[in-house]
Amino acid sequence: MGDDDGRKMRQSAIGRTARLATLPVGFAGRTTIGVGKRLVGRPANVVLTEVQARTADQIFKVLGELKGGAMKFGQAMSIFESALPDELAGPYRDALTKLQDSAPPMSVRMLTSVMAEELGIDWRTRFADFDTTPVASASIGQVHRATWADGTDVAVKVQYPGAAKALRSDLKQVARMARLFTVLAPGLDIKPLLAEVEARVAEELDYTLEAASQSVFAAEFADDPDFVVPAVIEHTSRVLVSTWMDSEASLSQVIKDGTPQQRDHFGGLYARFLVSGPTRTGLLHADPHPGNFRIRSDGRLGIVDYGAVARLPEGFPRPLGELLARGIAGDWDAVVDGLREEGFLLPRTVFTPSDLGDYLGPFLDAGRAASFSFTRSWLRAQTVRVATPSQENLSRAFKLNLPPEYMLIHRVWLGGFGVLCQLEATVEFRALLEEYVPGFEPV
Repeated sequence: MGDDDGRKMRQSAIGRTARLATLPVGFAGRTTIGVGKRLVGRPANVVLTEVQARTADQIFKVLGELKGGAMKFGQAMSIFESALPDELAGPYRDALTKLQDSAPPMSVRMLTSVMAEELGIDWRTRFADFDTTPVASASIGQVHRATWADGTDVAVKVQYPGAAKALRSDLKQVARMARLFTVLAPGLDIKPLLAEVEARVAEELDYTLEAASQSVFAAEFADDPDFVVPAVIEHTSRVLVSTWMDSEASLSQVIKDGTPQQRDHFGGLYARFLVSGPTRTGLLHADPHPGNFRIRSDGRLGIVDYGAVARLPEGFPRPLGELLARGIAGDWDAVVDGLREEGFLLPRTVFTPSDLGDYLGPFLDAGRAASFSFTRSWLRAQTVRVATPSQENLSRAFKLNLPPEYMLIHRVWLGGFGVLCQLEATVEFRALLEEYVPGFEPV
């Protein structure tokens, strides 16, 4: 890499830090203005909405311009968009879709340098054709369309130079402003989300691990009537070559303007892929944002990006299925005992069955009936119900613990529900639980 590229990378890092640094300053200014308006008689809820709107606008604008950890965190945050009230969610839906699907590309000079380092100085001889203009960009890399030497159409995922350093730097910056994001979703605890993202950074940076996970999924879903997983052709730690998968758009487009039939069809496939994955492969695809799910003209759902996975060789933990079944049956005494046994309730924590049922029961709605309509209004109602600052809610929240082995499962279920609510899809979710979650017996 030349001196010019190195200088640009350093300047980019400085600029990235500077842009992130503008967030808390802007928030402080908006909050001060908000207090001033309240003093002259503006209703508190109106002022809060204004502050939320301006804060959201700046947060997603800045995160959307960044690669590395800031954009990755923005992608994780964007799945909570459906929990925002209409007056906030509407204006940002387009911005969130762009955040999930794109990022600024690296220069051609930088690209060729990475390819030479990973595949050798004669790397172009491995390809019959290689388009240096990326077709997609993500948080730590970008994708190019190419033709392998044997004529196979391929997608080439190339990691940004300095991605590891950028990830760690951005996440450290974002951690310092965690309270900003609670403006968008009051009551949401950002710190565990940040910790989980940080814990997976090392794995996602190693494309060798991603290639291994993708190969497992590709073998299991080969010739599947509903799903398409690209096969791995070649890989290094920073370059991943897979078979090209034609698609019309990502699931984000269905969220934006899909028909009711499209929402139900692709929402059902999306839910089935996530829930069936551990049983079929021993792995859970742990990056559920819509940009990773591609809409194909033949009605199948294509799935990309296997950098984040949870290794579940026995499928979902059996106690999880048992807890879900007992909760749906209303046996909250058994749920309390099960949560304590699994570490969700610490030994000295007291949570009465009736209070736990009131708190968690509505979240099990999707498993109660033969089919369930996921809606933004349902998710917002649950968010408001448990996240409204009150002594009762704070007491309940502090009683629940999240064991590390359930962290990625929690992320996928929470994120998956968020996407299904964005889709407003009606899904036969109970049947998925019965078929693929050990311990979930029909009630």
